[in-house]
Amino acid sequence: MSVEKALTAFAGFMVLLSVALTVWVHPNWVWLTVFVGANLFQQSFTGFCPASIFLKKVFKLKTERELALQK
Repeated sequence: MSVEKALTAFAGFMVLLSVALTVWVHPNWVWLTVFVGANLFQQSFTGFCPASIFLKKVFKLKTERELALQK
C-alpha cells in the first residue's frame, strides 16, 4: 500500500469516527471533522501533511512514485 492510499483511508476513517463521536458522544467532536477537512484542503495546495510523514516513518510506506521506480 502506498502513502497516498493509506492517507486517503486514514482521512476517511477519521471523518467517519468524528461523525460517530459527534452523534453519540458530544456535539463538539464535529471540530475533529473540521480539522481533518482543513488539513486535507491545505495539503492539496502545499503538499505538506503530517500524517503522511507519520505513515512513512512508522509504517515504512512508500509513495506511488517510489513504488513505480522499484518496478
